[in-house]
Amino acid sequence: MNVAVRTLCAFTAKTGDLDVRFTPAPTALEGQEGHAAVAARRGAGYQREISLSGQHGELRVRGRADGFDPDRGRLEEIKTHRGAGALARQPANHRALHWAQAMIYGWLLCERDGRAQIELALVYFDIGSRRETVFTRTLDAETLRQHFVRCCEAYLAWARSEQSHRSARDAALAALRFPHGDFRTGQRPLAEAVFRVARAGRTLMAQAPTGIGKTIGTVFPLLRALPGQQIDRVFFLTAKTSGRALALDAVAALRRAEPALPLRALELVAREKACEHPDKACHGESCPLAQGFYDRLPEARAAALAEPVWDRAAVRALAQAHRVCPYYLGQELAHWADLVIGDYNHFLDPSAMLHALTQLHGWRVALLLDEAHNLVDRARLMHTGELDQIRVRGLRRTAPKALRKPLDKLERAWKALNASASDGGEDKTGATPGYRVLPALPDELMGALQQAATAVLDHLAEHPTTVDAGLQGFLFDALHLTKLAESFGPHSLCDLSRSRDGRTSVLCLRNVVPAPFLGPRWAAAHTATLFSATLQPPAFHRELLGLPERTAWIDVDSPFERSQLDIHIARDISTRWQHREASVAPIVARIGAQHAERPGNYLAFFSSFDYLDRVAAAFEAAHPEVPVWRQARRMSEAEQADFLARFVAGGRGVGFAVLGGAFSEGIDLPGDRLIGAFIATLGLPQVNPVNEQIRQRLDTLVSQDTGSGFDCAYLYPGLQKVVQAAGRVIRTPEDRGVVHLIDDRFGRAEVRALLPRWWGLGAPPGR
Repeated sequence: MNVAVRTLCAFTAKTGDLDVRFTPAPTALEGQEGHAAVAARRGAGYQREISLSGQHGELRVRGRADGFDPDRGRLEEIKTHRGAGALARQPANHRALHWAQAMIYGWLLCERDGRAQIELALVYFDIGSRRETVFTRTLDAETLRQHFVRCCEAYLAWARSEQSHRSARDAALAALRFPHGDFRTGQRPLAEAVFRVARAGRTLMAQAPTGIGKTIGTVFPLLRALPGQQIDRVFFLTAKTSGRALALDAVAALRRAEPALPLRALELVAREKACEHPDKACHGESCPLAQGFYDRLPEARAAALAEPVWDRAAVRALAQAHRVCPYYLGQELAHWADLVIGDYNHFLDPSAMLHALTQLHGWRVALLLDEAHNLVDRARLMHTGELDQIRVRGLRRTAPKALRKPLDKLERAWKALNASASDGGEDKTGATPGYRVLPALPDELMGALQQAATAVLDHLAEHPTTVDAGLQGFLFDALHLTKLAESFGPHSLCDLSRSRDGRTSVLCLRNVVPAPFLGPRWAAAHTATLFSATLQPPAFHRELLGLPERTAWIDVDSPFERSQLDIHIARDISTRWQHREASVAPIVARIGAQHAERPGNYLAFFSSFDYLDRVAAAFEAAHPEVPVWRQARRMSEAEQADFLARFVAGGRGVGFAVLGGAFSEGIDLPGDRLIGAFIATLGLPQVNPVNEQIRQRLDTLVSQDTGSGFDCAYLYPGLQKVVQAAGRVIRTPEDRGVVHLIDDRFGRAEVRALLPRWWGLGAPPGR
């Protein structure tokens, strides 16, 4: 068994309170530069990054000590920080952890070189003042050996348990049976494809119809593949809470079939949804669940093994029983779970926790990405940053005096940028005067932003007890923006959106193609499967997501018969903006005629709330006998539940909703709870300056096989929403329903080619 020094100490030497108060820390690059600066001050014989290892029983401990001065016989553990007062406020358990690491390295060096004693030093380097604060201890080898043995023994008990669990897990998974007895139509080829790519260490894109059982059809074969590939973890990532629920349902089905299945599954929940004391800060002086967190963590962690499915409710119950924070307990359990169920951002975001753990522990991981048609938009958001000048001006009025100068400099640079952007009216890209794509990063403004962010960092480091949400919010946005600026390239736009009077603006670094950011994440995984009912055309997703060249593709046959779904195309109606008024009456007539022919529950989808309200009002006036309910703007979860509750078995009426909203995907209304849908839009994103710039940029970036900029910016995303919405109608092999595609453009061959094959509209296989 192998363990890193850092992991060993984090497991055995962390004690006391949880303390995650915002204390500005150096970036990874600043940390590296700080280590280099310390090493440069040492003598010529100073040794950096010394690889050390040692053995205790079956446990092998390995790591890299920061530095060793052989002339002084001093081993150094170097930590960077920001602000002269940071060390005075450093929690005692943080420094104790640093000493524990130094002592492990000290013993490993003594053992290697046969030393009787060694001087250990904690070197704290302030990246702002460039000053060092050094704490030293001289310890004999026997004292260090005893410390090493205590840590190893404490870890070994858990490690042996983990090794036993891993052996039992792999043996059980190798014999795992499909929990439903037999596969549905299409489910077996999907499962076989997932299994093959996992065994080959490749990536797969799987398009499979809604209702086929994609979740269990992907989770089961991937778990079966774990033993043969020595895969450590599976990460099931999704865009919505409903996707997490389906993954947990799949785990429950497996455990019903194999009650003793030794599989640990963890649901990661957002901090704001897990926090028990939202009115308190995350440290022991404020929150009772943070006080003594690490002292009670071992018992909570051990108790978790008795209940191997750690969903939100189970983690909360564990946390309550042991008086620890449920959110951070979930974060800790991620180290020990076999299957982690979370959001895309847990692995793909620039600061993703699961990716960081994968790198730290050297895990071999497998990814499942549910509803992957959402991934392009989500990945763009992860790698987009913006800052509003109005917000900066408000901050400037309330900021401490020490910050006025850098904020004033930022304001001057911003005014100069606004002035230069307004010269000459419309720019060469054809954008409106209020919106402009800048040809390059505004260096003067970005430099002033970097200086302002540094000043705020230093101020917050010196005043950690002063909670200023405005300063912290500005800082997070500024750091994100400046970080994106370091990797700015053709994959992103730098644009400026100015107010009507031109006096203020919003600066945005807007990602268009996430591939350069996501490529390294796919490389960090042993295998990945992206699945959805709508991945058409595959070349679009493959290119924009930066998937490996050898990514496999499968378009799974539907378990449904063409006769189950009656499809009508309204070739005589246009839902284009200029034809909206004229379209209202014929749409009302079509909905009314369909409901009269077959009364029941229907959903009608529109491109906007305004369009929805106009048609709904006209329908109510023309057909007062038919119940109507409407989606409203910013509905709460309870209001959404009430909307769906209207779709009762045997009911009748029409629910009016917006395409791409909460009711067009991720909801399940089987049987006669929903018997039809009207889709009165092609789903194309709004034509506006931003989307037009994205279209133009994609025209220059994507390959001919993928399509035009218009296809990538408008057509493909729009039709994905259409297919998802239509997929609400047929959910089981027994369902029967109707879909009305209301727009003359649905009659075009290039549009029908992007619709599901089983609809029978002449759509050829995807390219």
